[in-house]
Amino acid sequence: QVQLVESGGGLVQAGGSLRLSCAASGRTFSSYTMGWFRQAPGKGREFVASITWYGTGTVYADSVKGRFTISRDNTKNTLYLQMNSLKPEDTAVYYCAADRYARGGVLYTQNSDFGSWGQGTQVTVSS
Repeated sequence: QVQLVESGGGLVQAGGSLRLSCAASGRTFSSYTMGWFRQAPGKGREFVASITWYGTGTVYADSVKGRFTISRDNTKNTLYLQMNSLKPEDTAVYYCAADRYARGGVLYTQNSDFGSWGQGTQVTVSS
C-alpha cells in the first residue's frame, strides 16, 4: 500500500481558488492511478477526479468539470487538485486515494477501486 497525506485545505470565499496537495510514500507512486474524492456533511463520499500514472489520462465529475484540474508530479510523489471558481456546494472534506490494483493506466472512478486513502483536508467555501 501507499501512505497518503493531504494538505492545502482552508476557508475561501465563493469564486476563489485553492490548491490541494497529496504527498505519497511507500510503494512506487507512479504505479497507481490517483484520485480525489470529497464528502460533504451528511452525504456519502463522491468522486471528484482521477489521473493515470503518467498524467496522460484524466476524468472529472460533471460538477467540477472546467473548474478543477488534477495533476501529479511523479518526481515529487505528489498529487494536486487545483480548484478555481469555488462554490459553497464544494464545501467538503477532500480525500486523495490510490487505486487498489496498482494498475496506473486505468482511469478508475469508483470508491471501491481505491485501496489507500489519506486522512482528508477540509475545504469550506463561504457565500
